[in-house]
Amino acid sequence: MKFQPSFGLKNRHIQTIYASLFRKLPKLDITTETFTLSDGDFIEAYWYKITNHTNTTPIVILFHGLAGSFESPYIQGAMQALDKAGFSSVLMHFRGCSGRDNLKARSYHSGDTGDALEFINTVKKRYPQAKLFGIGYSLGANMLLKLLGETKENAPFNAAVAISAPMLLDVCANKMKQGFSKFYQNILLKDLRLALDKKYDKHDMQKLLGLKREDIKKLQDFWLFDAAYTAKINSFASAQDYYTKSSSKQYLKKIKIPTLIIHAKDDPFMTQEVIPKQKDVSNTIILEILEHGGHVGFISGSLFKPKYWLDKRVVTFFNAQLALSFSQDQNVQFPFAH
Repeated sequence: MKFQPSFGLKNRHIQTIYASLFRKLPKLDITTETFTLSDGDFIEAYWYKITNHTNTTPIVILFHGLAGSFESPYIQGAMQALDKAGFSSVLMHFRGCSGRDNLKARSYHSGDTGDALEFINTVKKRYPQAKLFGIGYSLGANMLLKLLGETKENAPFNAAVAISAPMLLDVCANKMKQGFSKFYQNILLKDLRLALDKKYDKHDMQKLLGLKREDIKKLQDFWLFDAAYTAKINSFASAQDYYTKSSSKQYLKKIKIPTLIIHAKDDPFMTQEVIPKQKDVSNTIILEILEHGGHVGFISGSLFKPKYWLDKRVVTFFNAQLALSFSQDQNVQFPFAH
């Protein structure tokens, strides 16, 4: 199913912001779980249709992007599409992203796979007969790819999809300082600075970071913010050290499960240097590198009658994996579909 935007939707920025401005979705009946982590902190997981879950209903775990949450239209759209296709789904909020401040001085970052692995493994234990799939968007996609590379053949998913992943974090941080991309940087950093400011109410952040509360406003780009907070609070030597160790591109050859990477060449959050080539990935990865789509966009149809291609593509991929798994369980030959 090839992605082809209409003329009015080809612009990278329209693709990136359209859904946030115009996508209307019915209210979902969500079950909220507070999941306690091994270090005493917590995350919130939002389950959709878990009350109808059976032991074998496939489950999809979703990971949102930077400063994202259940309120992000791409999350709710995906959950509805997955439900119609017969999947249960759950969004794992990263620390502090659900609207409740997390307990620790640190929050989350693009390479932090520990929290996700704890949650995924718990879900696997609860539903040992269920097929388990993962979807990551943007920062969540980078984290997911890194997790899959770290766990190799022991990956906790049957298959996964990574969408608009910033696979070279330093390149992306540089890109976000340029031209219209600064618009997105300013929006994201506003949320991040606000979350950091709140931490000064509960923790001695000036002692931990060497940063006065009033100086938070000076953190005007990702390099400055990640050097002052993300790297320091997570014991990285510098922002560059954090970017280097957390970028997922170096892990792609180690991934051993079926993984679909969807990426647009016109993504305004990054340059084409980020995009992997076939030689950069393992033979279990499908690369769908598209000319258009923006950042977590991929909207076809027209401005007034949009079609959310991304949701359909994800469902098609997971259905193909279920069919392949079923045929293997039945010892039947089945062509690999994608």
